[in-house]
Amino acid sequence: MAMRQTPLTCSGHTRPVVDLAFSGITPYGAFLISACKDGKPMLRQGDTGDWIGTFLGHKGAVWGATLNKNATKAATAAADFTAKVWDAVTGDEIITLAHKHIVKSVDFTEDSNNLLTGGQDKLLRIYDLNKPETEPEEISGHTSSIKKALWYNNEKQIISAADDKTVRLWDRASKSEVKTLQFGMSVSSMEYIPDGETLLITYGRTIALYNTTSLELVKSFEAPAPINSASLHPEKECIVAGGDDFKLYKYDYSTGEELESYKGHFGPVHCVRFSPDGELYASGSEDGTLRLWQTAVGKTYGLWKCVLPEELVSENPDAVYSSTPEIKA
Repeated sequence: MAMRQTPLTCSGHTRPVVDLAFSGITPYGAFLISACKDGKPMLRQGDTGDWIGTFLGHKGAVWGATLNKNATKAATAAADFTAKVWDAVTGDEIITLAHKHIVKSVDFTEDSNNLLTGGQDKLLRIYDLNKPETEPEEISGHTSSIKKALWYNNEKQIISAADDKTVRLWDRASKSEVKTLQFGMSVSSMEYIPDGETLLITYGRTIALYNTTSLELVKSFEAPAPINSASLHPEKECIVAGGDDFKLYKYDYSTGEELESYKGHFGPVHCVRFSPDGELYASGSEDGTLRLWQTAVGKTYGLWKCVLPEELVSENPDAVYSSTPEIKA
């Protein structure tokens, strides 16, 4: 029997969802944060999509959002020229970091003591969150708006992607540029997987994987439509991607073969991300929704419950049947 993917739909946002991030696995499970143009980032339970709370305080579209590893703090980047740090347990705003232009990207260090930001003013900034009143360290070099900036190589380096068609590697101590990857068009997304020693970059219809040490291209796949975001499974089983044609695609990591594709959103897919356990991936879209998808359809996980009809099982004991989510009110 064919397996049918039944995603969980998470509503609540009123504008396009443009970024999302999972925490690490905590004693309470993993958590998911979404950035939206409605200016109201939301926190959800990572395995079910259940709404936990909304961070209120931004006065413009929120372009970037992240959680620290243990989900005690959140950070957001917004069009109101600020980045904010939040208590992810209480929902309270802890710090507002003023910028000179729209902020697009935020990333915590492992110990949550520093925050890296990037945005429209082409500068990377490093804030000491224990001394928020002090001026941040600044790194310049990009010639256009920074889309994504991430801590790299045990936080000794920083990697950033910008609209100047480059991905640049920086030395944190000297603030100097170490290496530049040049592309023929603007990079649409970037994901860094330290444990897998992989850097995943998307541009145009291309999904490209790079070695994190040498920044040499390992492999690349071409999608049928322009891709806005892609994510690598934690165990390197597969890659999921979403883009302008409203579809989600799943590729075999080793061969690049398209395993499946399906339309679940009613607008372009802006962001996709695997959960830390690899059991599901989340997608955010122009249609204002988040959707959660099972990596292996048919498993009982989160709100998905696998029901095996006895008569079918007796006829074909090796069959795997689609699981259907239990929809909560």
